[in-house]
Amino acid sequence: MHRYVVKIGSSSLTSDEGGLNRNKIHFFASELAALHQTGVQPLLVTSGAVAAGFTEIGYRKRPKHLHEKQAAAAVGQALLMQAYQEAFAEYSIGVAQILLTRSDFSNRLRHHNALMTIDELLKHRIIPIINENDTVSVNELKFGDNDMLSALVANLTKAQQLIILTDTDGLYTADPRKDPDAKRFERIEHISAELLGMAGGSGSSVGTGGMRSKIDAAQVATRGGVPVFVGRVREPGDLLLAKEGIGKGTYFDTASHTVSSKKQWVGFHSLPQGYIVVDGGAEAALLTGGKSLLPAGIVEVAGQFEPGDVVEVQNAAQRIIGRGIVNYASWQLHVTAGLSTEEVAKRVEVSRMEVIHRDEWMPFG
Repeated sequence: MHRYVVKIGSSSLTSDEGGLNRNKIHFFASELAALHQTGVQPLLVTSGAVAAGFTEIGYRKRPKHLHEKQAAAAVGQALLMQAYQEAFAEYSIGVAQILLTRSDFSNRLRHHNALMTIDELLKHRIIPIINENDTVSVNELKFGDNDMLSALVANLTKAQQLIILTDTDGLYTADPRKDPDAKRFERIEHISAELLGMAGGSGSSVGTGGMRSKIDAAQVATRGGVPVFVGRVREPGDLLLAKEGIGKGTYFDTASHTVSSKKQWVGFHSLPQGYIVVDGGAEAALLTGGKSLLPAGIVEVAGQFEPGDVVEVQNAAQRIIGRGIVNYASWQLHVTAGLSTEEVAKRVEVSRMEVIHRDEWMPFG
């Protein structure tokens, strides 16, 4: 059964002043219901809890302090789910609330349990409605916006497509609201540094994500094998058009070399416990040589970690070049960094000589 992840942002669900717009919610529910009726399994990743709650709680404008946002989310999440439940009930479709945090993805057991829950709901034709658990998330562990959350959910569930809805009809060479000569990208096969540089900030005081965050999410999803649509759904039938490849927006093709579920977890979900700095030879071996990382290529170690933890790898310029599952404890690397494998064997006892095996390595860029 094919799965489609649809992400809707705050600005698509609320008024500019905040508070839920019930007409908008009913419209999107009708679009998802039409998708549901084709026999596929839709999943909805939604924003809007803070935007829905801050006016209800009595704030004059969207709060800036974390504890105020969390209070607004606690009020708004209930309102958001009530509105969705009422809207989908008109089509006799059941919905379920799933609130996730970054740690739910970084812990492999919780990551697996989340997937099992989603699988069970979809089996019973219930639409999971997924949001970040804003009431307990802390700034340093937040997704930043739900664009990235939707990409992680799409990869987790092996979705057929990720559909990210926005208030513009795709990605342009410049802001079409300011530049009449801006050209729209119909299809993007490779996300380049130049493309990332074109993306601007948020166009709404209610939402938190701009086009850059959508491109970042598309990069993660496509590397996991999930094609992406970024565009507008404003008229009845637009969501089905997006699914069929003729929607009002930009399509991102899947990367030529998609990565395994294990490497997706290492690269996108895990929380690194430290970092390793490598020399130029080791950098080349990891990025272009298809080799594992050996102690001889290490010049610096930071953090406290044990075998089986994930660490970041940086080059000499302190740029992160990837992540991997480490086979050494941090103290072992401190005493073996820069040494040959023969010297390492004399000093420490490890189960594998590779610091990071190539099968447990996820390069970035």
